[in-house]
Amino acid sequence: MHKFIDNIVAFSLKNKFFIFFCTAIAVIAGVVSFKHTPIDAFPDVTNTKVTIITQWPGRSAEEVEKFITIPVEIAMNPVQKKTDIRSTTLFGLSVINVMFEDRVDDFTARQQVYNLLNDADLPDGVTPEVQPLYGPTGEIFRYTLRSDKRSVRELKTIQDWVIERNLRSVSGVADIVSFGGEVKTFEVSVNPHQLINYGITSLELYDAIAKSNINVGGDVITKSSQAYVVRGIGLINDLEELRNIVVKNINGTPILVKNLADVHESCLPRLGQVGRMDEDDVVQGIVVMRKGENPGEVIANLKDKIEDLNQNILPKDVKIVSFYDREDLVNLAVKTVTHNLIEGILLVTFIVLIFMADWRTTVIVAVVIPLALLFAFICLRAMGMSANLLSMGAIDFGIIIDGAVVMVEGVFVALDKKARQVGMPAFNVMSKMGLIRNTAKDKAKAVFFSKLIIITALIPIFSFQKVEGKMFSPLAYTLGFALLG
Repeated sequence: MHKFIDNIVAFSLKNKFFIFFCTAIAVIAGVVSFKHTPIDAFPDVTNTKVTIITQWPGRSAEEVEKFITIPVEIAMNPVQKKTDIRSTTLFGLSVINVMFEDRVDDFTARQQVYNLLNDADLPDGVTPEVQPLYGPTGEIFRYTLRSDKRSVRELKTIQDWVIERNLRSVSGVADIVSFGGEVKTFEVSVNPHQLINYGITSLELYDAIAKSNINVGGDVITKSSQAYVVRGIGLINDLEELRNIVVKNINGTPILVKNLADVHESCLPRLGQVGRMDEDDVVQGIVVMRKGENPGEVIANLKDKIEDLNQNILPKDVKIVSFYDREDLVNLAVKTVTHNLIEGILLVTFIVLIFMADWRTTVIVAVVIPLALLFAFICLRAMGMSANLLSMGAIDFGIIIDGAVVMVEGVFVALDKKARQVGMPAFNVMSKMGLIRNTAKDKAKAVFFSKLIIITALIPIFSFQKVEGKMFSPLAYTLGFALLG
């Protein structure tokens, strides 16, 4: 090890321009890594999990648990490296969370669940869905729809059919969750007396409406030199089309839906209502980010899409207004960390200048700090880790510059001692490279082992598992990378 350190020192002193070139490359790589490293306010400490959501409208919690939750849990038993299966059953809803070990990646976990989900014996018409890939810290943006002219029913329709579909197309967005408003429906209120008069049952009326609300594909008819595509268009677009559906033909007279029922616009039964500030009833949306994405990039793309929606796609009286933006929290965290880093650098530089009383020594020592930080960002980027308030707050500038202070001060002391021995005239003309090399070799050994001891002290933090590991291991990694840099 001693010989290895001596060779590094000798090579560095002999190939100064190569070392400067490598340092410049490292600086460029560090800046690029800094710009592309995901920066968040706090780390994601959750375990790998896959959530299965199944809806069975109108069924009690007991039925949902018996016919959906339990069969799905049984189907998930063969999943490898799972730690737990947790379920919640509500009226018409089953939510099952399959928890995995820390080292299992999300895509492997989801693939296992997808493969086994088909084995679950579920009632006809019930289709379980796997929740998009996001964690509890994935909520990055909240907004409401504002309009002075439209009802919450109209706003909800715009949210479901226009806004949600456009925002889902943004890279990095996992899901859009909507709250509030009324879900628009076409309601057919049957008149029993009219059914009796015409001799039509409710089932016949239902079947007639269902069969009329479809498009039918045909074939191609060739006439002269042209081919015409034949198809039947039957999807219902408005109330008038629904009213004019033929239910039955009696003696050549068509019986329409409007002859049997009152057809009008309505909404699904409301199970809740969203209010904000002084507004009692609003339509709200939550944008959820896919796990592992860069919040800054996703929010920037999301804002561009929202601006495009407000300017070019939505009606002029409808606007998307944000009231929660994760970027504000991220910027505050970055501002706090940046402020502390700048203060730390200036304070350490000032202390070094006072005690070493030499501006050249101070500059050399101060340069080590940004180089160490850039090297840490290179390593974080290479490992796919994000920077956050905890990891960046772990950097101790005093520990980082200890080695540089010892090395530079040792070399300057040796040069000063030699100058006193031979006198300044002789010292100015003599070669100092040998003295610098020997002094640097002696100091490098002490610096190397001191850094090694500090990094070794971080090993217990590296060994943390689960929540504590995800919370504190980035702290140890960042400090270790900075020390290596």
